[in-house]
Amino acid sequence: MPAIKKEIPKKDKEAVKPELFQSPKGMHDILPAEWILRDKVYKVAKEIAEFYNFSKIETPILENVELFVRGVGEVTDIVEKEMFTLRTKGGDKLALRPEITAPVMRSYLQHGSHKLPQPLKLYYLGPVFRHEKPQAGRYRQFTQLGFEIVGGESDPLYDAQSIIATYRFLEEVKVKNMTVQINSIGCRVCRPNYRRRLVEYYKKQKICKDCANRLDKNPLRLLDCKNEICAPVKIGAPSILDSLCSACKAHFKEVLEFLDEVGIPYSLNPHLVRGLDYYNRTVFEIFTEGSDLALASGGRYDYLAEMLGGRATPATGVAVGMERIIETVRADTAYQNHRFRPKVFLIHVGEVTKKKGLALIEEFRRENMPILEALGKDSLSAQLERAAKMKSPIALIFGQKEAYEESIIIRDMENGVQESVPLSKVVEEVKRRLKA
Repeated sequence: MPAIKKEIPKKDKEAVKPELFQSPKGMHDILPAEWILRDKVYKVAKEIAEFYNFSKIETPILENVELFVRGVGEVTDIVEKEMFTLRTKGGDKLALRPEITAPVMRSYLQHGSHKLPQPLKLYYLGPVFRHEKPQAGRYRQFTQLGFEIVGGESDPLYDAQSIIATYRFLEEVKVKNMTVQINSIGCRVCRPNYRRRLVEYYKKQKICKDCANRLDKNPLRLLDCKNEICAPVKIGAPSILDSLCSACKAHFKEVLEFLDEVGIPYSLNPHLVRGLDYYNRTVFEIFTEGSDLALASGGRYDYLAEMLGGRATPATGVAVGMERIIETVRADTAYQNHRFRPKVFLIHVGEVTKKKGLALIEEFRRENMPILEALGKDSLSAQLERAAKMKSPIALIFGQKEAYEESIIIRDMENGVQESVPLSKVVEEVKRRLKA
C-alpha cells in the first residue's frame, strides 16, 4: 500500500503586518515644526509672568482623586465624567490632573506657604487631562498656563491683576478682537437666596436630564448648561447681580473700576457662573471674535483652602488653554514670517575631521553661535545639499588637508565663493561675516 503523502499547507504570499500604533484618541504629538510657534508663545507667557512678579510652580501630574472631588466638586462634569483615574499597586486612587488650581492650593497648604510674605503670586505651564469629546480646540491632553494669587486679603485688586496679566499675554501673542465676559456669583451670605430663586424658576421650565439632577445638588450650574433645550430657559433666568449682598456688590464694583483704569474692555454676563464648586464672587472668561470656546477663564476661590482641610485663604486665579491660543494665532503673519537665527553649517571629510569637528562645535557653543552639522554623513555633496536645504548662509568645509594645515574653508552659500582661514580664527571670522 503506497504511503499517503501529507499535504503541507501553502504559506501566505504576504506576511500579515502588525497594525501601526496611533496616539490615544484626543491626544496628539507635538512635532518639531510646531515648536517654532509654541516656543514663541511660551516665551511670551514666561515674560508676562515675570513682569507681573509671578513665580513658577510645578505640581505632579498625578494627584489624589479626593483632591478634585472635594475641591472641584463632586457634582461637576470634571469629576463625574472627565477624570482619568487609576489604582496604584499600593491601592491609592489617583487621577491625571484635570486642572491645576486645586493642586496649587494643595501645595500651598502642604508646605505652609502662608508663612511666606502674602499674597503668593504663582504661575504654571503644564499638561492637564480631561476625557471630553475631542474637537477643534479641545483635546483630552492639553496645556494650561495659569496665574494664581493666593493668600493675603480678599482684595478686588488681585481679581483685576489676574485678568490684566492674562489679557496682556493674549495681546502680546497677537490675539485680536477679545471680549472679557465677567460676573459675580456672590458669597456664602447672598448666594443661598439666589439659589432658591433660581430653583423656583427652573422647576417651572422644561429642562434637560442633567439639569434636572442639578436642581437639588448644584443649582448654580444650571446656568452653565450648554444643552439646546436649556438655552432659551437660561435667557429668562433671574440675574444673580440682583441678589448680591452689599459686600459683594462693593467688591465687584471695585474690580470693574480697576479694569476701567487700565483700559481693559469687558461686558457683564449675569449667566456666567463657571463649572467648578470652588468659585465665589468674581468669575470671568475671555473670548475672541468668532469662537464660542473660552481662551481663558477664572475667578476668585476664597473657600477652596477650607474645602481641602486648610485655614481660610483668599485666592484668585485664571487658566489659559494654550492649544486654543496657538490655533488662534497660527495664521498671524507675525508668526508665519518668523525668521530663524542664521546657523553656520559644518561640513567634514574623513574620520579625523569628524573628531576634530566636535571640538570646533564646542567653540561655537561657547560663543553662543548656532551651528548645524551632519557628522554622520561622509559625502561632501550630501552635506552641501543639506546645508542648502537648511538655508545656512555659511558652510565651513573641513577636510583632511585643512586638518593637517590647521585651517578651514569658509564658503558663502549664496555665491559659492570660498576662502581658507586659520582654524584658530574661524569663530571670529564667521561672527564678522554674519554681522555684515
